[in-house]
Amino acid sequence: MSDQLVYFISTTHNYHVFDDIHKDINTNLTVLVDVLKNLTPGKSVLNFISSWFVYGDTELPATEESVCNPKGFYSITKRAAEELLVSYCQTFGVDYRILRLGNVYGRGDAGVSKQKNALQFLIDKLVKGEPVDLYHGGHFYRDYLHVEDVADAIDLVVAKGELNRIYNIGSGEKILFKDVIDLVRECTGSSSEVNVIEPPEFHRVVQVKDFYMNVDRLKALGFNQRITFAEGIKELCQ
Repeated sequence: MSDQLVYFISTTHNYHVFDDIHKDINTNLTVLVDVLKNLTPGKSVLNFISSWFVYGDTELPATEESVCNPKGFYSITKRAAEELLVSYCQTFGVDYRILRLGNVYGRGDAGVSKQKNALQFLIDKLVKGEPVDLYHGGHFYRDYLHVEDVADAIDLVVAKGELNRIYNIGSGEKILFKDVIDLVRECTGSSSEVNVIEPPEFHRVVQVKDFYMNVDRLKALGFNQRITFAEGIKELCQ
């Protein structure tokens, strides 16, 4: 029986470059190398939790075979980490899987901000009746999957996924962010003022405007999404 390691260690956004320029490199690459050298060839399986950020500007919906053009220190080091682990695993005979998560949402995320879980950050402000700033007037797409469905998907890939393959973990749906805000306002009766603004320059440098992914490979394993986006948003509004 193989030893299945699910590897979550990672930074979570591109903004560390302003306060700790080495953080993404140390966390996403150096720590990973220290873990890799302790894996057992022929026994260990590394299930690496990656991110949709590795895709950057690419043709949509992104498939596991899409060209990656990551933008920003976090995104680039996540992609570099994928390449490092593939090279190491091929060199030393260690099996792996790469799981690229889309936008994960749901209760339990601590320390939300504009940089980390912006969806929850905006929902919290709408629930409190505070004004919110909306980039592009909300006219951009994302691929959201509830954290409970993400956990189910990870379990499924670890149990049934082919070795040495990449799996997109998402809903496969492109959701317009403006529709999200409208749904939250409807659920909460929020009277928050919504200010339409252009994103700051750094945001445009490191963040793609639209993103959603193809999840046919995940569905082929038998994955079925349990929580619809509307249900998940209503849960967060309570």
